[in-house]
Amino acid sequence: MNSTEYVSTLLESLIQKGTPKPDIVRSISTACVGWPYVFGAWGEICTPAGRKRRYRDDHPTIKTACQVLNGKAGSCDGCKWNLPVRMYDCRGFTDWCLKQVGIDLQGEGATSQWNSNKNWVLKGKISEMPRDRVCCVFVQKGEKMLHTGLYLGDGSTCECSSGVQYFKTMESKWTHYAVPAGLYDDTPTPAPTPSPDKKPTLRRGDTGDYVKLAQAELIQRGYDLGNYGADGKFGAKTEAAVKQFQQDWGLTVDGIIGQKTWEMLDSTPVAVKYYVIIPHLSLKDAEALAALYQGTQIIKEDDA
Repeated sequence: MNSTEYVSTLLESLIQKGTPKPDIVRSISTACVGWPYVFGAWGEICTPAGRKRRYRDDHPTIKTACQVLNGKAGSCDGCKWNLPVRMYDCRGFTDWCLKQVGIDLQGEGATSQWNSNKNWVLKGKISEMPRDRVCCVFVQKGEKMLHTGLYLGDGSTCECSSGVQYFKTMESKWTHYAVPAGLYDDTPTPAPTPSPDKKPTLRRGDTGDYVKLAQAELIQRGYDLGNYGADGKFGAKTEAAVKQFQQDWGLTVDGIIGQKTWEMLDSTPVAVKYYVIIPHLSLKDAEALAALYQGTQIIKEDDA
């Protein structure tokens, strides 16, 4: 199994050589074989804290596959994924691989990615797929795409299901394909989105609207800023959240929001929030419940 450093070095080498985008996607995706599946993950570094933030009851392996979270060890020492490696779910894997060649798929899930026609220059049933092209492939059931992966243009596939897996022969489960816009020079590329004004570098002690913006993006992505929230003051809580975000996404961990951190904040998905309303609950009981779940907020709703 390869480490994130190996894959990053490989990617940099391929780019410097002027390797065509489809060949880069093919090489990078297969270099990730063995990296873990974590539902909701889009390529952040695999850590116990990162897994805990992604945990859902309907995906228990997020915890059971981690020796720290399942209580079998007190650290990641000895874990096969302590190289480090990145973690993905199926659409997080295809999204991350294509991002490495400058292609940003729109949509939070496999279904929404498929339905966004801006993502593709060609798509259809698997029987119509051009066999010499790197494509995203999908498994459809009813109106939904339940799974997605990469067809590598040579009869093989790479996907993140039980971890990142490579198959020399394409399985019959795939029902649809789509060729990403911008992957091939002979297919149209969408017009580039105008770049926003360059954002300022932020560090501890800074204040103002840009600090508030960064804090809001961190909160939206599931990072805890304590009781202060997005108050426009870059303090210790904000610095700790920035460092955790940088660690999760493989950036330099310095607690400073430079251009690379801004770009990653702007491109990473927003965490899904769920609201639970329990009527007639005392403040004491509400605080006791909130203490059981990290990042929980208590909102009092007055009777009309």
